[in-house]
Order: sequence, then structure tokens, then C-alpha cells
Amino acid sequence: SCTVKTCWMRLPTFRSVGDALKDGFDGASRVMMPNTDVDAPAQRNDAAPHRVPRRDRYRFQLRPHNPDHKTPGVKDLVYLESSPGFCEKNPRLGIPGTHGRACNDTSIGVDGCDLMCCGRGYRTETMFVVERCN
Repeated sequence: SCTVKTCWMRLPTFRSVGDALKDGFDGASRVMMPNTDVDAPAQRNDAAPHRVPRRDRYRFQLRPHNPDHKTPGVKDLVYLESSPGFCEKNPRLGIPGTHGRACNDTSIGVDGCDLMCCGRGYRTETMFVVERCN
């Protein structure tokens, strides 16, 4: 008898991809770019411009911003600059800040008062609303 075997690649679930990215984002480390000539990117070879091996494309080593941290690996997520703070208003960057915004004091999410108020404290208000129904 004849047997046919078909194999194909399949993407993982959206949830598992998101979880992996979130884990990488949470473990990302701040790095510095070296400034020395020894660590400069590899020069192109004009005789064979498209034949630079991928592993030799860049000859510099990223260094951790904090010397107590380990050097990042090939698959680690890294960043060069910290993200701007969202708590204070910064019109130049288009950040409105969080002053005066309503928050949910029972939520642990992004709408929660602990996160949104940035440790400044918040005022709780109780309101009774009377509405006509039907």
C-alpha cells in the first residue's frame, strides 16, 4: 500500500505568543551602545556587498546599563532609553498626564487608582444618582 504523509508548520495560539512577548518585555534590560572604534559595525566588502555573514553583521557587544546585570543574550529584549513617564504632563511628547482623571479604586488594572495616580494619592467621592426608569 502507499502512504502519504503531509507535514506543515502551524503558528502557536495568539495567547501563547502574547504571553511570550509579555515575559520578554517584563524581563527586558536597559543597555548601552559602545562608542569605541573596535566595537564599530563591520565594514561592507565592496567585492561582495551581499555576502556578509549574518553573525558578523555587527561586531559590537551590548553592555548592560547596570554593571551588576548580566550581558543580554541573542534572544533577550533590550532597550536603549527608558520610556517617558505618563504621570506628569509633557506637551512636547504629547503626554496629557493623569491629574484630574477618574479612576477605579477597586481595580488592579490600568484604570486602578494605585497605578493611575502614581503614588500622589486620590480623593474618593460617593455619588447618589436618581434616574427615572420607564
